[in-house]
Amino acid sequence: MSGLALVLFLLLHLGGVALAPLAPQRFEAWSAGLHRSPWLPFVETGLLVVALLHLGFSLIKRLANRSAGNAAALVSRRRGPLAPLAAFAAGNQAVAGVLLLLFLVVHLRQLRWPRPASGTELEALQVVLRQPLSLALYLAAALALALHLFHGTEAAHRSLGLLDPGNRGPIRLAGRALAAGFGAGFALVAMLVAWGGGAAALPGAGGPL
Repeated sequence: MSGLALVLFLLLHLGGVALAPLAPQRFEAWSAGLHRSPWLPFVETGLLVVALLHLGFSLIKRLANRSAGNAAALVSRRRGPLAPLAAFAAGNQAVAGVLLLLFLVVHLRQLRWPRPASGTELEALQVVLRQPLSLALYLAAALALALHLFHGTEAAHRSLGLLDPGNRGPIRLAGRALAAGFGAGFALVAMLVAWGGGAAALPGAGGPL
């Protein structure tokens, strides 16, 4: 449930940041309105609680599995051309999660603490993404997110007792499409912002950085 709540946030976040390369003025207006909203601190606190719960539940599950002493050599029953990728995503959930946690800390440090002045959000984002190491981290995080969701959506349905032999095909297909959409979406936004000139089109903005 915590993971599904974070997916909803990611959907809303992707919809907002997609405005940056496509409609710079609307992105600045959206950012300014969002940060002026009196309810934002409560939403951010709620997101922090959900993220910590998701991390905590994942650690508890991993520690429980380790303490159970199960040393069986498990073989994936998945079939099809994406079966190796699905097995890789399932076996590297912890790695993807740690990379996403690292990215989140860096991302907040770059663009939230402190927050750019109103009207300069896109410019600040371009400054960050035009640094090769930062862009590489953002693209790696997009890939990690895709892998995390590639397995996570199916695992969430299984944990909720909603996965059965009759619906696992559509659930896997929808989950993999969602994972690919999020991964490609965030990666594309990062590249378009890094290589585009959206900030220059804003009233009063300077030339390309």
